[in-house]
Amino acid sequence: MATDLTIRLVDRPGSLAKASDVLGRAGVNIEGASGYVCEGEGVFHVLVIDAERARRALIDSGFEIQAERQVVTVPIDNRPGEAARILRRLADDQVNIDLIYTTLDGTLVLGTDDIATLRTALG
Repeated sequence: MATDLTIRLVDRPGSLAKASDVLGRAGVNIEGASGYVCEGEGVFHVLVIDAERARRALIDSGFEIQAERQVVTVPIDNRPGEAARILRRLADDQVNIDLIYTTLDGTLVLGTDDIATLRTALG
């Protein structure tokens, strides 16, 4: 099952590298990621399959996991309007998406507070 971990980082050089290294050394592949700085704090979203291993490695290395949640991954073609088509379908079904990013292999990562409804809407 795909899990998104939200990791708190210090906003300074090397923070992303250290978190990524911790996961790699634990044998956890980062399937997708997104990061940004908000109010002076780094926020790193990582998509992992083995959430337990990732969580343990990060916590043991001193990282704070702010949130952990199941997400839905959707293969998406790399062409104009494809994401809009999927998102319009979800909007029409009243699904509120509160997390979105893509992976390197062209997979759309979607988060919502109602995963069951999201899965149903995607068919």
